[in-house]
Amino acid sequence: MIQPQMTQEVADAVAEGRPVVALESTIISHGMPWPQNAEVALQVEQAVRDNGAVPATIAVIDGMPCAGLSSTQVERLGRDKGVVKTASRDLGACIVKRLTAGTTVSATMRIARLAGIGVFATGGVGGVHRGDGMDISADLTELSLTDVLVVCAGVKSILDIPRTIEVLETLRVPVVTFGTDEFPAFYTPRSGFTTGERFDDPAQIAAARRANADLGLGTGMLVANPIPDEHALDADEIGATIDAALAKAEAEGVGGKDVTPFLLGHLNAVTEGRALGANIELVLNNARLAARIAVAEAQL
Repeated sequence: MIQPQMTQEVADAVAEGRPVVALESTIISHGMPWPQNAEVALQVEQAVRDNGAVPATIAVIDGMPCAGLSSTQVERLGRDKGVVKTASRDLGACIVKRLTAGTTVSATMRIARLAGIGVFATGGVGGVHRGDGMDISADLTELSLTDVLVVCAGVKSILDIPRTIEVLETLRVPVVTFGTDEFPAFYTPRSGFTTGERFDDPAQIAAARRANADLGLGTGMLVANPIPDEHALDADEIGATIDAALAKAEAEGVGGKDVTPFLLGHLNAVTEGRALGANIELVLNNARLAARIAVAEAQL
């Protein structure tokens, strides 16, 4: 079993049973321009600290899975052109080739579990893409296999939300919403769809996760945390923009793992940076909630 390299702070917190929150690194390597990417990464880590937990930003550095990064490593992820993007299926190749990679949700979950970290905050998880329904993110499979609680702002608005919720149900992944009856849609707090499970207290979420573990469920858990209204984008505007972006991607032959970054880049350009601003705020909001859940879980 590969043991991730951990900073002393993260290793001590895990060993002592103190609250730790994993953070993904594609937001640094592929999500934002330099130097904003590094600045936001440090802000998210600080949000975790401010709410009582230890942050553990996860990445692969020169072929070594890492849980907890130095400021120099964060800068390298944000500046170097040779940094790749890795999902869980790509981790073996990254290790053998000694690559440096930002980790997606699935890869972050896998490394977090190996490091003994059970709570993870991200922006949005992948899901079922619009269209014929065959393009399904590995994030959903990883949630069905890896016991990590993932706090997100729902699935990205560019995806097929009801199909994604249905696949999660099929895979037995518990999905709950925090403080709302409606499943959020990343840039907006409402999608028009529900999951049937709502919690208003982070301690209840921690207790539900513990109950799932005691039942031997063996899956992760998805906590959908809506973007605050004051930072949300207009649902009609973002919907029309997404439709236009999807048509543009199809016309230009963009496919596979390149679709999501293409669409997000288009959205940011069309909204004149407002989509990126909303993305930053929702990630910070998720980091705060994840820390509160991790603190509650440590107290159980």
